[in-house]
Amino acid sequence: MTRPDWIGLLSRSAPDALTALWPAVGDLPAPDWLRRPETGSVMVRGRTGGTGAAFNLGEVTVTRCALRHEGVEGHAFVQGRDAAHATRAAWIDALMQTDRAEALARDVLAPLAEAERARRETRARKAEATRVDFETMVRGED
Repeated sequence: MTRPDWIGLLSRSAPDALTALWPAVGDLPAPDWLRRPETGSVMVRGRTGGTGAAFNLGEVTVTRCALRHEGVEGHAFVQGRDAAHATRAAWIDALMQTDRAEALARDVLAPLAEAERARRETRARKAEATRVDFETMVRGED
């Protein structure tokens, strides 16, 4: 898993899920803050049909922070106002750049990835259940 992959996974994870997995991280010292958790908003952009011209969809509330641990920086952006969730995500980012990466990938990131896969599968199943197939009859006229 690459750094953009785990940062994305952490940002999309449910705060409760990350909190439940947090004991696997163990005790940590007080963070050396580069940027304390702060809440703001970002503009979300979309594309018509996924490929059309970009347009501003609206603003989303996010919380971001950055910390340093043993010379390694950890960064996080999470949706919402949960400073603790952003802090945990930044800690995981920093620790994934150390010799603890393998254990954290197994004990924290793998369960988060499985939960995300299950959520996506459930959403796809629900969407598929509402799909309507339309058939067009051709009248034979030119």
